[in-house]
Amino acid sequence: MKRTFTGKVVWITGASSGIGEALVKAFAKEGARVILTARREAELKRVQHEAELNDSNSLILPVDLYHSEEIQPAIFKINDKFGAIDILVCNAGISQRALAKDTLPEVDRKIMELNYFSVITLTKAVLKGMLERQYGQIVVISSVMGKISIPLRSAYCASKHALHGFFEALRAEVFRDNIKVTLVCPGYIKTNVSVNALTGKGDKHGKMEDGQARGLAPEICARQIIRAVKLQREEVYIGGPEVAALQVNRFFPRVFSAVMKKMKFD
Repeated sequence: MKRTFTGKVVWITGASSGIGEALVKAFAKEGARVILTARREAELKRVQHEAELNDSNSLILPVDLYHSEEIQPAIFKINDKFGAIDILVCNAGISQRALAKDTLPEVDRKIMELNYFSVITLTKAVLKGMLERQYGQIVVISSVMGKISIPLRSAYCASKHALHGFFEALRAEVFRDNIKVTLVCPGYIKTNVSVNALTGKGDKHGKMEDGQARGLAPEICARQIIRAVKLQREEVYIGGPEVAALQVNRFFPRVFSAVMKKMKFD
């Protein structure tokens, strides 16, 4: 039987733009009830409207994931409205464009806090209800750089690598509780991720890079994620030729290392 999302409650973080926005619209088309979370309430309302959602089948829930104390009250609001969370999509995150030697330790910590610690804090809070119901799926938007590392993204790569370490362990722990874990590894997707990336001092990079500009449309990415969630895939890679770097690194690690060392990043 083909899996359907009709009536399922899906909580999406980072829902105000990029992949998160595209996922809101994709899940809405599938008949899901969607919780939209990000910091910008006005943008969440815009996405809600464009997704043709309303107050009966969706919930605008502004949360700053840097502040873990906001997570549990948010879950209470979701449970009051919809009863439970069926699918958690952890999408919020931030990238980096700076050499490791030029990156302030507080910037490293900020990236790790949002990309890793906030994700596991949110997951553990939602997991309690899933374990009680013996049902649920956790979808984590990692990155191709959760599997490989390239210059100028040391903290970003570290945070994404950490997600794989945590969620691969969690997947095995909750398998018998009928809870599935899907790790999504996008490559270049045409979003503002490079524009919003942090410099070594914590400022916005402010540039749309060529790889991002030529990347896969977020809508196409969202459709592939939806398919992976339906199939309850454990891990999926989405993007263009850059995804092939995973195979190069796996089978020819010395070649991959040599290529990385030759990259120009001055």
